[in-house]
Amino acid sequence: MKNIILLITFLACPLIALSQTQVVLLGTGTPNADPDRMGPSTAVVVNHHSYIFDCGPGVVRRCTAAAKRFNLQALQADQLSTLFITHLHSDHTIGYPDFILTPAVLERKNQLTVFGPRGIKSMTKHLLKAYQEDIDMRLHGLEKGDKNAYTVNVHEIHEGTIYQDVDVRISAFKVKHGSWKEAYGYRIESKDKVIVISGDCTYSENLIANAKGCDILVHEVYSEEGFTKRTPRWQSYHSQFHTSSSQLADIANKVKPKLLILTHQLIWSSTEEKLLQEIKSKYDGAVVSGHDLDLY
Repeated sequence: MKNIILLITFLACPLIALSQTQVVLLGTGTPNADPDRMGPSTAVVVNHHSYIFDCGPGVVRRCTAAAKRFNLQALQADQLSTLFITHLHSDHTIGYPDFILTPAVLERKNQLTVFGPRGIKSMTKHLLKAYQEDIDMRLHGLEKGDKNAYTVNVHEIHEGTIYQDVDVRISAFKVKHGSWKEAYGYRIESKDKVIVISGDCTYSENLIANAKGCDILVHEVYSEEGFTKRTPRWQSYHSQFHTSSSQLADIANKVKPKLLILTHQLIWSSTEEKLLQEIKSKYDGAVVSGHDLDLY
């Protein structure tokens, strides 16, 4: 399948002029069971539409919390209908059945549209099968649910433009994430901002090429100080799957984003403050340590 573009009536029109793009960090965690950081997930909200990238544990509840805190109706549970997956690691997808089912129970009107790497179709098929008895009860029991809300349209992607509507143009690009055959980052272009989300990856020239001059770069990172205290087995793993603070500083110096946001922070025995210092010692641009429910 070539680049998949979701066609709508306004595809040929320029992105609308009155655009306000907001980024909400829904989950900034890792596989570590940190109660203050839900699983990886980032929302981009443009003109009352939401686009969700990854769905770690707690994603729908974080969306609801953000909707209330920032008065963003696009993040109310019944409005969640467009999802992008970077790769199929469990911490990025454990919230997928939640994302399918909870908004459907809460009367989502639209079908769910999902974009992701090869394997996302199989995952979706098996999840729907696993929850078939629940779905049947909600559709045919006393709830009389809407079958449309439980419909999932899945697209397995390749590099290039994969989605476009009147508000955004979204492109996927491959990144290196250890031995995963397919892992993607995303570039989101609206009228007023360009946002790049790294997904999980190690140093990536392809990311640099796709992120040059963006307004916001949301990027994963690990602490080099904490890394030195890890066992050789874990050092081998993390160095091939993730981005060190020095590598990220190098990336940021080449990309020159207006704002660098740290997410999926692997800190271990170090501290958040020291991680920031590691990056700021080699990069003098604007950088912040991301937390759940931060708004930019």
